Amino acid sequence: MIISDLKAIEGRRFPARRLTQNLVGGSAPVQADCFSMGLVILDPHGGQVPWHNQEQEEVYFILEGTGEMCLGQECRKFETGQAVYIPSRVYHQLTNTSGTPLKMIYCYGPSGDVAHWRQELDGTLPKAGTQAPSLPEGACAQHA
Repeated sequence: MIISDLKAIEGRRFPARRLTQNLVGGSAPVQADCFSMGLVILDPHGGQVPWHNQEQEEVYFILEGTGEMCLGQECRKFETGQAVYIPSRVYHQLTNTSGTPLKMIYCYGPSGDVAHWRQELDGTLPKAGTQAPSLPEGACAQHA
């Protein structure tokens, strides 16, 4: 039996002020062909999964906290106990709008790396409104 244990997974800090810990896929001990999943903790007051898209379809599930979820041209408050389906190739962004950490589980399939992790670390994420579609009106600004 192979077990992923969050206490033993260091994870990775990203410039947009979040910690990502892979539970399935990536550097996690558990590997699957059809999906990847993990825990993300967004820092208070603006920690973010920046505006991006990917080939995989995905689900975000909020374990704790409050944020703003932008999907395509729609933005909504997103809070504890809610899940959102993200179709493949649709731009999306999640921003922590509260003063406490936002904790969420992501699950996407098929498994494999998503380009936006490397792009963010390299500083090459497409900019909203120029290299990518604009954020919905009134959305929290994309991480600089």
